[in-house]
Amino acid sequence: MRKINSRSFIRATRSTPREINRRIVLNLVHDHQPISRADLARRMSVGRGMVTTFVNELIAEGAIYEGAAVDAPRGRRPKMLYVRTRDRLVVAVDVRFSRTYLMLADFSGTAIALESFETVVEPEVLVAELARRIGRLLEEHATLGGCEGIGLVVPGMTDHRTGRVLNSPQLGWRNVDIRDALANATGLPVQVENAPIACALSHLWLGERGGEAHSDFVYVTISDGVGAGIVVNGQVVRGHGNTAGEFGHVPIALDGPMCLCGARGCIEALTSNLATLSRYVGQQLSPTATRELLNSTGLTVTDVIARARAGDERAAAALDETGRYLGAALATIVNAINPTLIFVGGEITEAWDRLAPVVRAAIRERALTEVAAATPIITEPASSYPRLRGAIALVAAPAYAAPQVA
Repeated sequence: MRKINSRSFIRATRSTPREINRRIVLNLVHDHQPISRADLARRMSVGRGMVTTFVNELIAEGAIYEGAAVDAPRGRRPKMLYVRTRDRLVVAVDVRFSRTYLMLADFSGTAIALESFETVVEPEVLVAELARRIGRLLEEHATLGGCEGIGLVVPGMTDHRTGRVLNSPQLGWRNVDIRDALANATGLPVQVENAPIACALSHLWLGERGGEAHSDFVYVTISDGVGAGIVVNGQVVRGHGNTAGEFGHVPIALDGPMCLCGARGCIEALTSNLATLSRYVGQQLSPTATRELLNSTGLTVTDVIARARAGDERAAAALDETGRYLGAALATIVNAINPTLIFVGGEITEAWDRLAPVVRAAIRERALTEVAAATPIITEPASSYPRLRGAIALVAAPAYAAPQVA
């Protein structure tokens, strides 16, 4: 899917499908609502008649709606237009190494309900548990609207066209058909995506309305695993085999700890939440042993951050080492891709006031130019649920994406 930049676009002509203009109208309403028909016509440099045709079609389809009339300096009071989101529901699912999260939300990304449970790695059992919980969530909130689909994000490589998980070292899955299994169990359409790519999509489709449109960036997610969603010219980079973005499995220390993928010294094995917790407990635990520790003690990276703030030197040292490795890892992105900016999401961002100088120093040591070393880094706290927002975008985004033109 390619995002239409509603602040910089080329209007379609007779030689291109009129659907492009309809999507431009929809994106303009989405990004600048409330907006009048006259304002739409001015932004598109077309007559009111053309805009009115598209608006009426979109209203008839239920994509947008008219609000109340507002005062105008002169002439008739215009009725303002809005994208219809409130009664269009999405179930977002975030499957992680340790826990699985479910959120019921509307098309704008506004959360309605949230719950989680310990991840079940057997695909059939997980699907059954998800179907049970999704059915209950929708039944409890049936009066709010209809559900238009399920967005599911997983750690690992996915084929978004077939919905198969090609390889997820964290879950131990290879070529697992999770999409069709969950669709059959729930009776709802399902979209499946790699977690960091979904996070990148959330910025393309659920970002701040009317804000600056970022068309070239990298979203790095640091949780139980580590990955990157790469966006170039408003489109996610997927690679030839849909495996681009496995940033977490780039080795930066060949004699480093073992990773779930079977290699040593991967970025994930050095910067993930599990890596930070292993450092804190003072043992080089396997990822599986670390997960067992998490489940038995309830210890989290948030706890380690709190202890560091309270003066725990071992906690502070564990975080600083994670920051050094993270800086070295981000330097590889800066040198290889040279993005406009980098987003970093995950629990570790709660300690960014402490980690930022450490991360920046490591980037400066390895970046090839001063401009590259100064690449902006924007953090996104785990409390904003970026992975779940990405799952919402999987269902909502196709309504706004630029149509394919032959």
